[in-house]
Amino acid sequence: MTSRSPSTELERVLEESQRLGFLGERPIPEVIDHARTFVVPLEGVTGTVIDLGSGGGVPGLVIAHDRPDLAVVLADRRTKRTDFLRRVVSRLGWTDRVSVVTDDVERLIVRMPNHFDAVVARGFGPPESTLRMASELLDPTGVIVISEPPSGDRWRPDHVADLGLFRLDDGSGPVSVFSADVPRETSSPAST
Repeated sequence: MTSRSPSTELERVLEESQRLGFLGERPIPEVIDHARTFVVPLEGVTGTVIDLGSGGGVPGLVIAHDRPDLAVVLADRRTKRTDFLRRVVSRLGWTDRVSVVTDDVERLIVRMPNHFDAVVARGFGPPESTLRMASELLDPTGVIVISEPPSGDRWRPDHVADLGLFRLDDGSGPVSVFSADVPRETSSPAST
C-alpha cells in the first residue's frame, strides 16, 4: 500500500466534503486554487487564523495544508459539518494545530474578542456583517481576508473606515484584505 501525498490527501478530503454537499460543484483543483488566494495575504502572519463559516473546510484546510506553522480554527455553527471537519482533521494528523469549533460567530466574539492574528471568510454572509464580525475577532495587528464575488468589489469605503480598518488590496483580486494596523505606505506623513 502506498501512502498519499499531503496534497492528494487534501484533494480526497475535499472531494468527500463535496460529495456530502458541503462544497459547491466546482472541480476540486479549482476550489484549492481559489483557497490558495487566501494564503498569499497571510504572509508574515504568525499565530492563529480563524476560518468563519468553514462549512466543508475551505479555505481553512488549504491554509492548514500550505501553512503548517499556523494554528487554524475552523468555525461553523452546523454540527454535521463540524463533525465532518473534526474527523478529517484527525485523519490528516493535524489535531495539534487545527481545531474545530461548533458555535455561532456572535458567541465567539463575546468569548474571544480581538483574539485572532487573521480572520478569513469565504461565502460567510453579507459583506457588512462579515467584516464587522471579523474585525471584532481580530487582534489589532492582524489581517482579514474575505472572498470576493465574481462580479467584483463589494466594500463601501465608509463602512471599512467606520470599523477602523484599512483596505490593503486594490479590489481587483479574488479576495479582499483588510487590517486595523496602518499600512506602511500611509504611515508616513501625508502631503497636503
